[in-house]
Amino acid sequence: MICQQKKRMNGLLSILPRFAAVALCCAVSAVPSHAASVSDQFRAWLDSDLWPEAKSQGISRKTFDAAFAGVSPNLKLPDLVMPGEKPKPPKKQHQAEFGSPGAYFAEKTIGAVTAGGRSRAGRVEQTLAAVEKRYGVPGEVVLAIWGRESGFGAAKIPYDAFEVLGTKAFMATRKDMFRKEVLAALTILEKGFATRAMMKTSWAGAMGQPQFLPTSFLDHAVDADGDGIRDIWTSTPDTLASIANYLKHYGWVSGRDWGFEVNVPESVSCALEGPDRGKRISEWASMGITRVSGKPFPAHEAKAEGYLLMPAGRSGPAFIVTPNFYVLKEYNESDLYALFVGHAADRIASGDRGFAGSWGKVGGLMRSDIAQMQERLEAKGYDVGGADGLPGYKTRRSIGDWQAKNGGKPTCFPSEALISSIP
Repeated sequence: MICQQKKRMNGLLSILPRFAAVALCCAVSAVPSHAASVSDQFRAWLDSDLWPEAKSQGISRKTFDAAFAGVSPNLKLPDLVMPGEKPKPPKKQHQAEFGSPGAYFAEKTIGAVTAGGRSRAGRVEQTLAAVEKRYGVPGEVVLAIWGRESGFGAAKIPYDAFEVLGTKAFMATRKDMFRKEVLAALTILEKGFATRAMMKTSWAGAMGQPQFLPTSFLDHAVDADGDGIRDIWTSTPDTLASIANYLKHYGWVSGRDWGFEVNVPESVSCALEGPDRGKRISEWASMGITRVSGKPFPAHEAKAEGYLLMPAGRSGPAFIVTPNFYVLKEYNESDLYALFVGHAADRIASGDRGFAGSWGKVGGLMRSDIAQMQERLEAKGYDVGGADGLPGYKTRRSIGDWQAKNGGKPTCFPSEALISSIP
């Protein structure tokens, strides 16, 4: 019997029901032949599909072969679809997958970025000054992204770029996106911008200390130390300048802040949130919104447009943000990521001070339940930004609008009671 040959698994098998042990053992035995089959298909795809397009883009056969020498598909990566199969519909989730937004700002995490940024600010002062002069991005913002993305270069980035990008271009749910990225990675090699050994990425295919995808490297990486190499793997000046260049490309407005934590009176609806509902900051102030610091909004900011941001609705801190907040989202399409970077930058610049507002006990919901709520709101004509199970600003303000329309007090955030009350 196959399972009898798996002596190293005896300890595990002894604690499983017999039918489960047999199934597990047989599944383990089946992996090698399945993996070999996928590997054969992968190599055939490289030669018959990817290589002709790479060649048409100026990639030499020598570069192509060097990139994929010894590379096999990594079947442990997420979001893969086996060759010949269709993506499986999402399963009903039986555990809480959406927690409180406040968990994103655990002091252990944000404190490490803050302390690390402040300790390095003096060491790279001249580089940051040159970067800010050239790109208009404050040094503390660049430091916060550097710390968040790679722990200031200390994080291990162990994956082989061509294993990750090749696997995903061959069999990921977003094959077209990763096909573009693997071709960009081949261009990096072909043009000598990096050696084969340097091409290490995260599991998502992002490279170096700024965690750039290959296309972002080609578009935004900078040689700031003057050695002729755009080295985002080991060069601190190149890393910092590349981050700033990225933000400038996406519209960073020099001289403006990213945003301010504020107090929002009950008379101001949380459903006014969003980048498409902006007002001059002086208008927000006239509605009773004040900075938590007690200081007035800077005069140059008061004249400009700002946007209400309430990541946890009425159950968390609130902010008036500027267009620069949405530039930070170009680095990572998440309100919480942009808020993390902005908040960490403030703490790097002026000291360790957490949010004045506290995060309420929200979250702990199943994404599938939130998605069903979003579908019900969509059916009623609300724009929730897609039923993805994540309460982005369109979902949050739709909740607030629905609550107000139905005689409730707007909270602008999902809860178990809310989900069950929307028919």
